[in-house]
Amino acid sequence: MQRMGKRDGESGGEQREGGKAGPGITRRRALWIGGGGAVAAGAAALAAGGELAHWWWLLPGNEKPRTPGAVDFRGAQWGAASPENYRRADRPADYEIDRVVIHVVQGSFATALDVFQNPFHEAAAHYVVRKDGHIAQSVRELDVAFHAGNRGYNERSVGIEHEGYVDRPESFTDAMYASSARLTAGICRRYGFPADREHLVGHVEVPGTDHTDPGPHWNWDRYLRLVRAELHKPVRAGESPPVRKT
Repeated sequence: MQRMGKRDGESGGEQREGGKAGPGITRRRALWIGGGGAVAAGAAALAAGGELAHWWWLLPGNEKPRTPGAVDFRGAQWGAASPENYRRADRPADYEIDRVVIHVVQGSFATALDVFQNPFHEAAAHYVVRKDGHIAQSVRELDVAFHAGNRGYNERSVGIEHEGYVDRPESFTDAMYASSARLTAGICRRYGFPADREHLVGHVEVPGTDHTDPGPHWNWDRYLRLVRAELHKPVRAGESPPVRKT
């Protein structure tokens, strides 16, 4: 997380993948403002343009079923982020997921959960990993968390925060690496993308951001080995199955 503050200009100019600012109101939000007829017409236009893989869910009543407090990673603690810190979506039906973005809190596990619940923070990641390996989920993978500072990356990625500090190598414990690797392997398996440095990236690598996490002490070689080792293991009972792409 590094500097607490707004990461995604959802209510103003938004950082797209190339670093250019987008309009103040998203095209998806504009559909709702226009009323029922505009929704249908706008959704068709979006589908024709290829921005959304599936647009039908925009119409009333077509959102995927949700269970309050449900988590995507078995055993995770649910600590809901403020609705101001993410955008409801229906991924991967509307936005394909093909990235994991690795963050470091620059603080404690509890601090991360606290600020994600603060509507004035205007940022949250999907998950937070504690030093002892315990995991909390703050935003469903269905939804777009404001974690990367780049709207395109937010829409395509799952963000994982890690307790600790970028300049303290002792922050990154064996338990943290192992637990985070299990989490990331499950995400890779669910959405069908490989565990490599194109698809697993640090916050510092997101275009248009000014962050440096996870920093020089994050061991990418070790992390990739752990994630790949998890992917070679049998799927654990209760783990979410792969998402079928259509």
